[in-house]
Amino acid sequence: MKQIMTQTHTMLSTSKIHLPGVLLLAIALVFAAKAYADQPPNIVLILSDDQAWTDYGFMGHEAIKTPHLDKLASRSVVFKRGYLAAPVCRPSLASMVTGLYPFDHGVTGNELSVKPRGRARERHQELDQPLQDGFYKHPGFIELLTSNGYLAHQSGKWWEGSWKDGGFTHGMKMEGRHGSKESLAIGREGLKPVTDFVDMAVGQDKPFFLWYGVFLPHTPHNPPARLLNKYKKEGRALDVAKYYAMCEWLDETCGELLAYLEKKGALENTLIVYICDNGWAARSTRADDPNQKKSMAYALRSKTSPYENGIRTPIMLSWRGKIEPRDDPNFAHSIDLFPTIAAAAGLEAPEGLPGINLLDETARNDRKTVFGSVHSTQNITIGNPDDTLQYLWGIEGDWKLLVRYHGKDVRNAHIWDTKPVRLYNLKNDPHEENELSAQHPEIVGRLRAKIEAWHSVD
Repeated sequence: MKQIMTQTHTMLSTSKIHLPGVLLLAIALVFAAKAYADQPPNIVLILSDDQAWTDYGFMGHEAIKTPHLDKLASRSVVFKRGYLAAPVCRPSLASMVTGLYPFDHGVTGNELSVKPRGRARERHQELDQPLQDGFYKHPGFIELLTSNGYLAHQSGKWWEGSWKDGGFTHGMKMEGRHGSKESLAIGREGLKPVTDFVDMAVGQDKPFFLWYGVFLPHTPHNPPARLLNKYKKEGRALDVAKYYAMCEWLDETCGELLAYLEKKGALENTLIVYICDNGWAARSTRADDPNQKKSMAYALRSKTSPYENGIRTPIMLSWRGKIEPRDDPNFAHSIDLFPTIAAAAGLEAPEGLPGINLLDETARNDRKTVFGSVHSTQNITIGNPDDTLQYLWGIEGDWKLLVRYHGKDVRNAHIWDTKPVRLYNLKNDPHEENELSAQHPEIVGRLRAKIEAWHSVD
């Protein structure tokens, strides 16, 4: 309430509309604030897994069909310039939950530098525990919601221990790096644990938060034949066709989820948030790249990289009667989820979070730059995040700068890149094919200074 009223005062003090309009606006916003406080919205977070920012119908992809997400986009404010704090799943999700960058919450990659030998899962969990302990020293928005009366369900992918550790009231069994067999089957094999939770929450007439961390289009790329056959064609590599089919499979599960929420009457006061954890491009999409042999199943400049196919995602917010559907040209960032969700629920986010409330038009318009980092994926150094730093990046307007570092990297995933900086104009070159640092040293200098002011590396 306090946060909403503060925003109201700002809007009134800066507005140039006449007094009657001011009064009407003030009355409307006061009632809106009261409604938020008395009837907190349900919140559904849909998390795609390993999908490039281009790979949706509403983003203009010529082949991939995503009718259900296209429909959601038509009912949402869509940030087509959405960015992630990290280009790999674990640190990316950790930043969404805490609203912090990886070097602040400490989860910079997927795995520790020290690995157990053999199949000693228990030993691996023991080694990982100090990292989780450090992570949980930082407040997360899930615990904020549940401590204020929300029911919260974890489904699908969740890295940091059990769902109980994350502040959820309900969830699925966790095993291994990503989750249990049952939790990772969500979407691929139905939605019953999710729909059962919705039934319970609606029956109890309580606000709920749903973490839909569906393991799609993530590998294994094993789409149903009915979908794969749609994308097989002459001249298209099989791995690309499989990935395209997986994107449509994700879309189908999102449609099923949204249809069930509609059936239960749970969409009337529900904020739907859509985001992907990191990008992906099938390896064959850049088969002519001589460095591809150094990558895994994905293209070199996608997952784990600071390029657009690694760190960019559409971010969507849908809330009937509260958010006007439109495309918003401003930047959005994964660190914005915490302050945005807190504001929607009428709650106070912790002070000092670097993100913004995406429901605040002034904050959106005032943001001119976004930043992020890339660390080694498989060797986290607890207590020294810069030890594995590979890149810092910043975007201002159309200009994007990558600053190269050479932290520890057991996979040598970035060893091919020896340039200290890379500069791209995203308006003219959205797929980063023309490196321009030599032509624009003044832009390099300005952006590098901003990046280094944002995060100083000793």
